[in-house]
Amino acid sequence: MGVGYADEGAMAPGNRSMSHYDDLLRRLSDIQRLNQANAVLGWDQQCYMPHGGGAARAAQMAVLGRVAHEMFVDDATRTALEGAEGAGEDPTSDRGLTLRRVRRDYDQAVKIPTDLVEAMLRETALAHDVWVEARAKSDYAAFAPTFSRILDLLRRQADCLGWKDTPYDALLDLYEPGMRTAQVRALFDDLKPGILELLAIVRDAPAMDDSPLRRGFDEAGQIAFGEMVVRKLGFDFQHGRQDRAVHPFCTGLDRTDVRITTRVEREWLPCALMGTIHEAGHGMYEQGFDPADDGTPLSGSISLGFHESQSRLWENIIGRSRFFWNHFFPGLQRQFPGVLDDIDVHRFYRAINKVEPSLIRVEADEVTYNLHVLLRFEIEVELLEGRLAVADVPEAWNARMRDYLGIVPPDDARGCLQDVHWSAGLFGYFPTYSIGTILSAQLFDRAERDVPTLHEDLVRGEYGSLLGWLRTKVHRPGRRYEPTELVERICGAAFSSKPYIRYLHDKYREIYFAERRSVPRRADA
Repeated sequence: MGVGYADEGAMAPGNRSMSHYDDLLRRLSDIQRLNQANAVLGWDQQCYMPHGGGAARAAQMAVLGRVAHEMFVDDATRTALEGAEGAGEDPTSDRGLTLRRVRRDYDQAVKIPTDLVEAMLRETALAHDVWVEARAKSDYAAFAPTFSRILDLLRRQADCLGWKDTPYDALLDLYEPGMRTAQVRALFDDLKPGILELLAIVRDAPAMDDSPLRRGFDEAGQIAFGEMVVRKLGFDFQHGRQDRAVHPFCTGLDRTDVRITTRVEREWLPCALMGTIHEAGHGMYEQGFDPADDGTPLSGSISLGFHESQSRLWENIIGRSRFFWNHFFPGLQRQFPGVLDDIDVHRFYRAINKVEPSLIRVEADEVTYNLHVLLRFEIEVELLEGRLAVADVPEAWNARMRDYLGIVPPDDARGCLQDVHWSAGLFGYFPTYSIGTILSAQLFDRAERDVPTLHEDLVRGEYGSLLGWLRTKVHRPGRRYEPTELVERICGAAFSSKPYIRYLHDKYREIYFAERRSVPRRADA
């Protein structure tokens, strides 16, 4: 039994409902602070913790997670929530929307036993270092036992949450509320024809030269240039910082404390640069929540799909655009004197947009990117349903890489061990990368219609009007609405892949055929 924050017996009847609501917010604010503290430990583990600290860190994170979970599912939380719900709040008001959000979160959380929460946090904290070492040695067999234990916990979690068609539905819903596995399959079925058509056209085009991106770029210079770019885009370094990690990520500890990371390869410029822009997109979203919502359940992202829409919009629609490089390329040449002096912006723009099947998802071009996500989604579903054994993952991975992208990883480090997500127990997460990628084009399409000066601003290297639109339409609503509701409110239409497919075809047909007299027609043109 929990202890409430207020003495209900001392309340006047007219104040009782308000006290329930205030008690609920105070309790949830304390839980949020515990979760934020745990996030600090997770960030430190990936950036600075000594290798030998893994066991102690796992215990710390497990205890904090257990305490936060116990507080949330405690009778005191239920009492405050039910009391506040009984006040008859307008369901469209901020209070009504807050209670709807808390009710959904609470009803999910009470299904998960505390021992499972603690076990998952401990196992995944330990798994991170196991994955890092296995990846460094390209030794999947070293990671497999840990992966098996995590998978068992995930199956148990899905069963606790409840599911009808597939256990994957239960986990997917944690990251993309309301989305079902069948809808993800339908989404990929909708995407594939347009992607494969464009790939076929690109394969028939003259080869693209991306050697200017492989000329040996000083690592410190890459970090400096990337930070200059994202500061210009709008990432606030007064309330954020960037560090290095094995796998780039963003952690929003609070709206005023956002941590992003990147990784650097001297012989591949886009690794750090596009990674920094991608994570800064996440970071600007975290920094953009409404200050009035601080400490409340309305502050935060409604879904990982919306979160990814921000990173993919800034990374690709902006960061790989012609107007972006017309503005930033002279500065890149100055940052690396003598390295790019013989390259003009047109050649560089084409190089950074080269379409070619590649091994690493986070460095994939825009056209082939979603095939990487599809591969992971299919493997996750089969693992969770027991149709694929953990030991058989490398073989299944390589077969799908060959079928979808026409290449086979030479080792597990560049194959099934490349992503951090499975060591963190993030099953159901990968589809949100494609959802966000599609949504990024739909949002930008809407922004172009809503902001008359947007194109001219972007040509001049001014990003305030775009960020301002995103702040108002995407960031400030926080968790008020379900993902499908928010898409409708912003775009005036349901979530659709059509703007994204149109964007890809328009952009890459121009890149690959601009110097030809004719451009192949689209099948649906």
